[in-house]
Amino acid sequence: MKTISALAFTQGRDVPSARFRVQQYLPQLAAGGVSLRERPARFGSYPPGPGAQRLPWFIATLAERALAAAAGNRADVVLFQREMVSTFDWPEHLCRAPAVLDVDDAIWLTQRRGMIDRLAARCRTVLCGNDYIAAHFSRFAPVKVLPTGVDTDRWVPGERAARPTLVWSGSAGGLPYLYAIEAPLARLLAAVPDARLRVVCNAAPKWARLDPARVEFVPWSPSSEVAAVQSAWVGLMPMPDTPWTRGKCSFKMLTYLACGVPAVASPYGMNAQVIAGGGAFGAESDDDWIGQLLALLGNDGAAREAGRVGRQQIERQYSAALIGTQLAQALREAAT
Repeated sequence: MKTISALAFTQGRDVPSARFRVQQYLPQLAAGGVSLRERPARFGSYPPGPGAQRLPWFIATLAERALAAAAGNRADVVLFQREMVSTFDWPEHLCRAPAVLDVDDAIWLTQRRGMIDRLAARCRTVLCGNDYIAAHFSRFAPVKVLPTGVDTDRWVPGERAARPTLVWSGSAGGLPYLYAIEAPLARLLAAVPDARLRVVCNAAPKWARLDPARVEFVPWSPSSEVAAVQSAWVGLMPMPDTPWTRGKCSFKMLTYLACGVPAVASPYGMNAQVIAGGGAFGAESDDDWIGQLLALLGNDGAAREAGRVGRQQIERQYSAALIGTQLAQALREAAT
């Protein structure tokens, strides 16, 4: 099998879409005959806030991304994850190599002038994190559904904490979704005096009614993200049902299940699909959230069995080994 070269244009080395949809698949790509290099955005994905820094950022980023795009002409295939410069889609035209677009959010909802749709139309394939994303981009190019895989050698079951522990892991932008279930969480913590909530995030949460003494804040880092989930009893993934959230790829729930931690989640978008696969439970109303959480905290055997079933679902459908192999195949097909 001849090895092909691929160049991935990412928004930064530590950006989740780069970590979990490119970097973690390097072993599978190499095994599949794809030699991939990453060209992360050197000056960040987005311009700084209003002020004098925006114009220098734009000039520097435009030059850096133009050089990166030109370098793509030496590859057999290139991988985009969105436009190369925020709100500006000129550098992509400098790259004439066969292209693939990888999308794991409903980013067309926040785009100006349909830039991401135009980029999709220039690509041979759009790799979509879920069916909802695929339905949108199928209007512009051939699509393949490629969920965000979980490294099942890294996200593994661990020893549960001595006291009942709920975990929510995510970025600061997702905290409003957690705040939306603050009322049922407060009721739950009142009903289970030794329980606590663990929040793994890049920013500390600000509560309206939860007792801070019952909340453990773990600053997010690559070195802490797995252990913070492994010892939890139940994982949380609340979110509203909106066009934006339907584009979410359920990754936090997938990591919970990979660690053998059962999950309670809002049953919208891809979440419903993961819930149907086993190990996770849907909740819409406040009473739903309290009922599902009490059931899991109050029945150790049922909770552990749900965690076992959830882990099996991840191994069967969402492992990085499986998804990485599929990515290698998609890139090879696009290069021919």
